[in-house]
Amino acid sequence: MEYVKIGNVKIKKTAALAPMASVADRAYRILCSEYGACYTVSELVSAKGLCYSDKKTAELCTVTEKERPMAIQIFGDDPEFMKSAAEICMKYSPDIIDINMGCPVPKVVNNNSGCALMKDSQRAAEIVRAVKSVSGVPVTVKFRKGWSSNSVNAVEFAEMLENAGADALTIHGRTKDQMYSGKADRNIIKMVKQAVKIPVIGNGDIDSLESCLDMYNSTGCDLAMIGRASYGNPFIFREIECYFENTEYIPPDIEKRMEIMLYHIKLILQQPEKNNEQRAMKEARKHASWYMKGLYGAAAFRAKCYSLETYADAQRLAEEFLQLQQNK
Repeated sequence: MEYVKIGNVKIKKTAALAPMASVADRAYRILCSEYGACYTVSELVSAKGLCYSDKKTAELCTVTEKERPMAIQIFGDDPEFMKSAAEICMKYSPDIIDINMGCPVPKVVNNNSGCALMKDSQRAAEIVRAVKSVSGVPVTVKFRKGWSSNSVNAVEFAEMLENAGADALTIHGRTKDQMYSGKADRNIIKMVKQAVKIPVIGNGDIDSLESCLDMYNSTGCDLAMIGRASYGNPFIFREIECYFENTEYIPPDIEKRMEIMLYHIKLILQQPEKNNEQRAMKEARKHASWYMKGLYGAAAFRAKCYSLETYADAQRLAEEFLQLQQNK
């Protein structure tokens, strides 16, 4: 097994779980880690939210042993706020602090944060230096190919971040304007890797073992990161891990998928921030739907997934879905 080192953090060279707001919560990260994700990152945490003692924001910073190695990802546009937020993050003992400079959603970029920082590389570098000045752990940055097809500056941006002290970089091969559509550009990831000396994590369009291997082979990146392809499919991490460990991978049958769906829902119910069953089950609905996606009869079950109110409902749903598969 090969490893990559980000600062003093040693990570298996298999596949990491990408930070995904409203998806990759603690339950999701624990599950994916158990299935072989070699590294996890928190959901987006607002620097100003942390500095203003927002309880919900602080909850996002909690790091459990099952999720390690794990980064807390913070975002913001002000170096001093980001510095203060990083100091607060250190109280939660993350392995890494990751700075988001790639989020394309309007409510983030309209506040000059996320991918908007790719239009102001000087400020981006100031933020990295500010966070580095107080961080006792490695500092990484996640960014994109560029702001638009007319503003592709990932290579120059990466070089500035490296010079500012970043310990590693994660690049998603799409521009802000592309959001999550079109095809991720792996050539830009290769160009970034060739331009810097620090580790580079490649992200975008990894949806199988084959595409993971292509990410490594075509870009030379140090680590691959998976996002949306893990929806209802934590098994992708196990398949990739088995390949690199040269062990047999046994794909899950439908019974196993339903078993893991119910286990995932139990994990959601166990999280302290999901303080009641109704709230937790609302979160579980989309996950239940994803575990069925692409299987026989999944479309007809989508409405049932989005009407789940209790864990008992989820158990009945799984039984009905299995019965459907057996009778098809």
